Amino acid sequence: MSAPRLKVVLTRRLPDAVETRMRELFDAELNLTDRPMTRAELEAAVQRADVLSPTITDVIDADLIARAGPQLKMIANFGAGVDHIDIDAAVGRGLIVTNTPGVLTEDTADLAMTLILAVSRRIVEGAQVMQEGRFEGWSPTWMTGRKLWGKRLGIVGMGRIGQALARRARAFGMQVHYHNRKPVSPMIAEELGATYWDDLDQMLSRMDLISLNSPATKETHHLLSAERLAKLRPEAILINTARGE
Repeated sequence: MSAPRLKVVLTRRLPDAVETRMRELFDAELNLTDRPMTRAELEAAVQRADVLSPTITDVIDADLIARAGPQLKMIANFGAGVDHIDIDAAVGRGLIVTNTPGVLTEDTADLAMTLILAVSRRIVEGAQVMQEGRFEGWSPTWMTGRKLWGKRLGIVGMGRIGQALARRARAFGMQVHYHNRKPVSPMIAEELGATYWDDLDQMLSRMDLISLNSPATKETHHLLSAERLAKLRPEAILINTARGE
């Protein structure tokens, strides 16, 4: 007689391939409406699930974890960031907490580079003018934007995503600078052509563009304060693909 399959509760709608595989392997309870679970629904879920698979929209705090049934073994987060989960409370209950680091590295770097291009080249502004029928004809100075070649990009947080963005920026002829808790290895620095700044304030004041790519931690909370933002050059562009409050 085979053992009963694990009850896995998914809090949101996931890609079809993931849900199909979940059904094959587990007693999977899917959220086909993709409506975010209410607090009461989350409490009920942790009381019946062996594994809860939440996303960033779900607050898995100490109170919720305390209400979990004895059968709950794991919180398998769909995503890299786990700042919505009280890790200490989970570990205190003997729960395993997992995430998916690396799966969105290239995608997030693509989006960061897209934002750099969109703002520098005024792409969204131009598209809006066309969509609203306000285009009055070409002019040599209309929507020229700024070129990226030779511009200084300061990356705050040179982890997987920061490094992936640096590769893209280098392909556009940008000068790559970065601030991190510690320098990357000499091999990576050479590959990226990246210059390390130990002093974040000094780097901020000298860059044409800043890309914020740090993880959401106690140490990075409000890292770019009003005081630091005031250090940016008047024409500097700030791109944020990190999470925070």
